[in-house]
Amino acid sequence: MWVFTTFCLLWLSGFTSAHSHDYKVFCYFGSWSFYRPGKGGFNISDIDPTLCTHMAYAFVGITANGEVQVLDEYRDLSTDGGLGGFEEFNALRDQNAELKTLVSIGGWSHGSTNFSTVVSNSTLRSTFVKNALEFVLKYNFSGLDCDWEYPAQRGGAKTDVENFVLLLQELRALFDEYDLILSAALGASEGTASISYDIPGISKYLDIVNIMEYDFHGSWDNFTGHNTPLYAARRENTTFEQTLNINASIHYWLDQGAPSEKVLVGTAMYGKTWTLVDSSVHAPGSPVSGVGNAGPYTRENGTLAYYEILKNEAEGNWTVVFDEEQRVPYAYSGDQWVTYDNVKSLTEKANYVKSLGLGGVSVWAMDLDDFRGLYGEKYPLVKTLNKIINEDSSSSSSSKSDEDSSDESD
Repeated sequence: MWVFTTFCLLWLSGFTSAHSHDYKVFCYFGSWSFYRPGKGGFNISDIDPTLCTHMAYAFVGITANGEVQVLDEYRDLSTDGGLGGFEEFNALRDQNAELKTLVSIGGWSHGSTNFSTVVSNSTLRSTFVKNALEFVLKYNFSGLDCDWEYPAQRGGAKTDVENFVLLLQELRALFDEYDLILSAALGASEGTASISYDIPGISKYLDIVNIMEYDFHGSWDNFTGHNTPLYAARRENTTFEQTLNINASIHYWLDQGAPSEKVLVGTAMYGKTWTLVDSSVHAPGSPVSGVGNAGPYTRENGTLAYYEILKNEAEGNWTVVFDEEQRVPYAYSGDQWVTYDNVKSLTEKANYVKSLGLGGVSVWAMDLDDFRGLYGEKYPLVKTLNKIINEDSSSSSSSKSDEDSSDESD
């Protein structure tokens, strides 16, 4: 009896440690959203800081001589009549004492060249590490999020792969002295990750391995395809196409050595759009003549914020379909087609995260959700992620344990 009881306690302890931990909801804020017109204009005061465990202010830049570059002094700084975005953003912690606020460096538009130049030279790399620390401390951030898109690509060099590890190693050593967080936004698919990353190497030094699980399809395609599908589809008949989904890419990262508890699954608060060649042919994989029309607020062809998608559906004749294979919705009206996430698909993704014992989810970006509640409650997507991620599964675990214990005792 003693042996059996001890076995059960050890088994339950292992189950709890593997499946019950503090999940992260890591939310990005694009500072340029302040400049969107009308109802699309997003202020830091619009942020609900109780919905996220971590938030990142995007973006600052890196110069070729290893300095951290403020990209919008008026928006970011309080000097010379500026709006003081950094200060206001970090003050969100006054409303949520558990919130961690980071500054994100890089981004797609910033490219790879300056990163590559800096990390390839040991002196420049050390200079940047010192400057990054001073910047984070000066503006009172909780840490740094490195969004290099991507090492060894877009103007980078093959040596970026090993030099990125060295950069993170040096940042880690210095950041540990001040108890600062180090995270990175990282390309998701095997096609990108296999070129850009030494996955065990970078994972060793990062607190958060934030996988950007979106943009699997976009303006570069001549057919409709999902932005952030959970699974592959039968119609995707090549090995490469089968990798363009969350499940395949997450398992690739895990198989390559990323610790599951550090891995965050990225989610998109926006959709990708196309213009159909034939409006009567509108299933995923349909031919397109180009990207879709821009939204009135984000004003970018081929992309719509979630609140712009809701606006279209409320005001136009849109047909919404849930893709049963890839577990995401899409919608079409005339020759316009959009792929996106909704409450149902994000509920499944959050449960997927928990089923694998991953570290949580990230959100790109808060300013693209229905933050004003124009079509229902405020932040419907972020709230869904927060709710599911933080649901206590102990009751179901207890039921499972009781059932198994009863079977054994019989």
